[in-house]
Amino acid sequence: MRLSSPRSRAALVVTTLLVCASCSEVPAPPPPNVVLIYADDLGWRDLGVQGSRYYETPNIDRLAAQGMRFTEAYANAPNCAPSRAALISGQYAPRTGIYTVGTAERGPVESRALIPVENETTLDLDVVTIAEVLAAAGYATGHAGKWHLGGEGFLPEDQGFTWSIAGNEAGAPPDYFYPYARGDRRVPGLEGGAEGEYLPDRLVDESIDFINREQDGPFFLYLSHYTVHTPIQAKPEITERYRDKEPADGHENPTYAAMIESLDQGVGRILEALEQRGLSENTVVIFASDNGGFGPVTSMSPLRGSKGMLYEGGIRTPLIVRWPGQVEDGVTSRTPVIGLDLYPTLVELAGTNPPPDQPLDGVSLVPVLRGSSDVPERDLIWHFPAYLQADRSVVGTWRTTPASTLRRGRYKLIHFFEDERSEVYDLSVDASEMNDLSTQRPELTEELLNGLQSWWADVDAFVPSRPNPLYGGETK
Repeated sequence: MRLSSPRSRAALVVTTLLVCASCSEVPAPPPPNVVLIYADDLGWRDLGVQGSRYYETPNIDRLAAQGMRFTEAYANAPNCAPSRAALISGQYAPRTGIYTVGTAERGPVESRALIPVENETTLDLDVVTIAEVLAAAGYATGHAGKWHLGGEGFLPEDQGFTWSIAGNEAGAPPDYFYPYARGDRRVPGLEGGAEGEYLPDRLVDESIDFINREQDGPFFLYLSHYTVHTPIQAKPEITERYRDKEPADGHENPTYAAMIESLDQGVGRILEALEQRGLSENTVVIFASDNGGFGPVTSMSPLRGSKGMLYEGGIRTPLIVRWPGQVEDGVTSRTPVIGLDLYPTLVELAGTNPPPDQPLDGVSLVPVLRGSSDVPERDLIWHFPAYLQADRSVVGTWRTTPASTLRRGRYKLIHFFEDERSEVYDLSVDASEMNDLSTQRPELTEELLNGLQSWWADVDAFVPSRPNPLYGGETK
């Protein structure tokens, strides 16, 4: 059509601009789905990509090759319940009162010099959980597996999860094979299994069913494995493959290796399910562990210590994040991060806001994941005013007596309350924590301890100081 006048031509230009303007208003991309796979008691070096030459984890290794692996990632606590409470609440232990598993009065009473904390075992319903925040933002929220934050009235479905299975107050399954029971103890909600069915496989089955139901998204899946917590039980056919394999660097338990392989196979099945449904590109997959490995069955070497200790082997853990299009493939980060950071990270991923009246103790890792900036300089804290008796990997009475730890930059201080003694390590050159600098660097020790003491006051932490009247004298 030919336009006969300038006015007609001008009208066409205006109309075209208006149409183009409306065309440019592209809808915002939907928020990503989130799959958080949380292993139990998986040590820092218990993966192939983390350096194990005995355990075989090709699927988790592939996940790392497709995302970011944090080499200095930390659990929130040295054992299960407080780490999980901090993950779900976004808060350090003094805010929730969950400092340890069960009671803090572990071990022989006559060997405890101090009265430890009166520990909480349930996450208060007043806490706004990450599941509640995401559900309010329109996410379907699903939980499969270990809960360990309370029983009836305090279960996942009471804390923001629209679907939940296999979780209660228990910290470990009575058995890893169907019917997942021993005596009157059983994993709830897993009826209708077949003989020989293996718990990690069943939890993955249930998780894939959740993905199928909610694939239109957005969804948040918290796959909280019981594996590799005791009892150490694995599929016999996988265990047999490791019996003739050469041990390496303290990794030598074929049953434990088979448990890790089953965990890895489950990760592969989740990744395959996402791919088959066209969900991979818009799903953030996070793999993490709740604390260090269990000393009697695995080794964290060159890190010192294991589960239940505030040395690196008890709190440094694997952390891998895959986010297609946002995180480069196969990158590593030496940024010190902690499980508390996942709450604000998921809030930002969802494009929503944190609860207005609830302090969060972590920071969002989204800038780190995108490679745009690092996290602000901050202290990382672990506070454990409790006793844990020795396991078979430890000589003496205790895995730990009441202690508190601060990491500031390259330096880490561990303060033991019984004798008010501090140890200081330079993790940049001494990740094995063999060279205590506390007497060589008294000013540094005082600075770090002052920082820790200020934190105790800021969060109203329980600081053990009351002598135990039943204490019978010095023990080791």
